[in-house]
Amino acid sequence: MATIARASLIAAGAAGLVACGSTSRPGACPPPGMPATVSPAAPAMGAATPPVTYLPKDRVATTFTKGGTLAAFENYKVIASHRDDAKGAAEIHAKDTDVFYVLEGTATFVTGGQLVGGEPKPGEADEIRGSSIEGGEAHTLQKGDVIVIPRGIPHHFTKVSGPFDYFVVKVR
Repeated sequence: MATIARASLIAAGAAGLVACGSTSRPGACPPPGMPATVSPAAPAMGAATPPVTYLPKDRVATTFTKGGTLAAFENYKVIASHRDDAKGAAEIHAKDTDVFYVLEGTATFVTGGQLVGGEPKPGEADEIRGSSIEGGEAHTLQKGDVIVIPRGIPHHFTKVSGPFDYFVVKVR
């Protein structure tokens, strides 16, 4: 459960919901090393607030066996991802920022550069897929790492030492 809380706090920061930053009033932010307070904006009049979502560990563990969505709402999605290898396309998300939190395994993950052979995913024009990335920066991801991939940035797994399990929070 602490893992989900950490991933949620990271996603809240990526969505601009964390109240601390260079424009915060003095004293509004906790000291370095202390967690920030998440302060979501009030919902628009008439807008429904998403429900609190509790996911028991057995459901989370089962979802990780093949990968799948744990929760999805209008502006975010929480996914349990599992990889045994680096098969899969390089990609760009036109609308979503991805936040990964690695639970197990190691992988080489390339971000930036130029997508090779990019074409819209059938039926999803905002999801671009390609065969690889030219250039870019390679990151070695391992247990406990977090990486935030802003929308519009090419990214691709090039090596996976499986099993590789990670939470993905997609923020729109």
